Amino acid sequence: MLRRGLFQAAALPRARCLGPRSLASTAASPTEPVFGDEEVSIFSRGKFFGPLDIVDGVAVIRLDGPNKMNTINDDMRVEAEALWKQHIDGNQDIKAAVFISSKPDNFIAGADINMLKTMEDKDQLKDMCMAGHDLFDKFKTKGIPIVAAINGACLGGGLEWALKCDYRIASTSSKTKLGLPEVMLGLLPGWGGTQNLPRLVGFQEATTMILTGKEVRPDKARKIGLVDLVVDPNALESVAVSQARQLADGSLKPKSKKKSWMQWAMEDTPIGRTLFWQQVDKMIAKNTGGHYPAAYAIRDVIKNGQESGPSPAARRKALEYEADRFVELAKTPVSTALIGLFDGMNAVKKNRFGEPAHKTNTVAVLGAGLMGAGIAQVSVEKGMRVLLKDQEPGFVARGEKVIASNFDKKVKRKRMSKYDRNIAEANLIPLADSDPYWTKHFQGADMIIEAVPENLELKHKVIQEMEKVIPDHCIFASNTSALPIGELAKASKRPENVVGMHYFSPVPQMKLLEIICHDGTAKEVAAAAVDVGLRQGKLPIVVKDVPGFYVNRCLGPFMVETTALIAHGVGIEQLDKTIKKLGMPVGPITLCDEVGVDVAFHVREFLSNADLGVRMNGASGPNVLKEMIDQGMLGKKSGAGFYIYDKPGGKKKGVNPEVARRLPEFVEKDLKLSDQDIGDRLLCRFVNEAVLCLQDGIIERPEDGDIGAVFGCGFLPYTGGPFRMLDERGTQQYVDMMMRHAEAYGEQFVPCQLLQDMGKNGGKFYK
Repeated sequence: MLRRGLFQAAALPRARCLGPRSLASTAASPTEPVFGDEEVSIFSRGKFFGPLDIVDGVAVIRLDGPNKMNTINDDMRVEAEALWKQHIDGNQDIKAAVFISSKPDNFIAGADINMLKTMEDKDQLKDMCMAGHDLFDKFKTKGIPIVAAINGACLGGGLEWALKCDYRIASTSSKTKLGLPEVMLGLLPGWGGTQNLPRLVGFQEATTMILTGKEVRPDKARKIGLVDLVVDPNALESVAVSQARQLADGSLKPKSKKKSWMQWAMEDTPIGRTLFWQQVDKMIAKNTGGHYPAAYAIRDVIKNGQESGPSPAARRKALEYEADRFVELAKTPVSTALIGLFDGMNAVKKNRFGEPAHKTNTVAVLGAGLMGAGIAQVSVEKGMRVLLKDQEPGFVARGEKVIASNFDKKVKRKRMSKYDRNIAEANLIPLADSDPYWTKHFQGADMIIEAVPENLELKHKVIQEMEKVIPDHCIFASNTSALPIGELAKASKRPENVVGMHYFSPVPQMKLLEIICHDGTAKEVAAAAVDVGLRQGKLPIVVKDVPGFYVNRCLGPFMVETTALIAHGVGIEQLDKTIKKLGMPVGPITLCDEVGVDVAFHVREFLSNADLGVRMNGASGPNVLKEMIDQGMLGKKSGAGFYIYDKPGGKKKGVNPEVARRLPEFVEKDLKLSDQDIGDRLLCRFVNEAVLCLQDGIIERPEDGDIGAVFGCGFLPYTGGPFRMLDERGTQQYVDMMMRHAEAYGEQFVPCQLLQDMGKNGGKFYK
């Protein structure tokens, strides 16, 4: 059980001493004070706060916790209260205060997640939330203006801290972002965010921000009234001190954002409020499917705040209701699962192979199709030099066009500056076979990532041609989705330099990256592959070199069962709707159309002839996918698959009439299956294969399996992934369900040995 830390006065010396000059004075002459008074440090530092400087009557309080990111916990609150009481509250010379971070890239990143996880008695969280409100109430009793100077991440409890201040200034740094992402962890903002944000930016904007967890950049924050001023990072502290002084002497008055007529109608009239909350309910139902209780709690808490009166007592009561609902959510399995998923993301961000011996600065991407262009884009965005090569100049130009179009969208949405776009495009070097100097460029490559068609002979040829040109240290990475990396390496003169890097489409949006090492892959090569993936913003999981690797290996039996369910009378729309209702982003039929009917067929055939044995059983009768390929129905990319589209790559219009006409031929017997049976049959085929991957050492730990499943194919995010789902649902219960299906449909449903053993022993994958 977490215990409140005791403040020790020895950590906060009272002695006055000259401190180092702050950023506020660096632009001035070394002999001249900025505002006429020498800057004085009256507090050296504590565990969570750095030196406290007094600049012309303004206390500059530096947030500087012990870790890379500033986070809020109860010990930090205790230290903040002691600092204020000892050095600010009774000091009549202090007329204003500024909170600013000493970290280069964050103000406060949020609450300490470890505190939430380790607290056995979650009811204590309410007292901590209310103690946080009491802290700022004590700050406010001094009657001085408080300014938040924000540079870098200001998220969750960090934004709630800033919202409690009287004035907010954000820097223009690309790392500055503001938001309340608690919903991503199955929680709601528990420290006043649901009450203070709507009063500042309006209920429509605040509700959208809190329900989606979306972050806003400084310009947008200024536009909606979340911050009062946006300045250059180098001027942040000096401007914050200046604004604080003006607030103190009354020459500056904070301006509230004026409501538009439409905003007034929606938020301040009975009819408008009714319509607004009806739309919110529709949005929640559509986006959550009822699987995320935090969304409904957020709705209730914001609405309660809107209906509460303006008196201090009413506001206090609304804050208590917010804290009660926060505690309620902290006890839910969904929050536990999502926090576990967050931990898994952090776990895979640590390079288990250590720092690479040679940093990869230049990446050569072979193939300028959608995959190759996507890999090139995420590389140049992160400062790598990229050689994008294809056979014909026209092919390369199409890849460049895709990248440019994506950059244009990011610039338009202010997710990328024009300067950064220009730098990224300057780092992209397009090359074709006809370019006389492409070999010279490739002589400086540190890594090659090939994204050519899935053909072993072709990939062998590519490796051999490249090794005539590239330097000895250059790594050759294959983006194959299923071909064995060991087989690819047989064509190499330096097989130790060959590794698999399996990206998921579309590359700029999909976070997962599978790193596949064959038996001879050198450790430093694996380290470099993981390092490149991390720098590209990916979540890399290390996978054994087996057919299908991890995600596609799990999807193989899943897709076979899709065909089996069609044979048992389940319609294609019913299949998609049932799985979406369970919480998957898309159903199996839509997934097949999205990845391509030909690709799905290739993976299925490859895995059927690999080492999965009876686990690829279940589908009999005519080969639906093969017949569709023969008729040119390749899915969304061709304009027709199981569904038809308004154009190749366009919007779905409905079930393909030709497929609907032929569907009765594929039905062996209509079993009138329930949605529960459909969901269990499909998901257990995936889950069993995931556990078997852990059993056989294809993945090293449950975290890798959960991250791979959720970020590779959208496996029920609210469960935290297949392994966390089993822990919550009960492994023996799952084994029993699978055995019932095995008796009814065949041995492909028999659970693997590890799953059976865990069921018998009552074990859990996570301790």
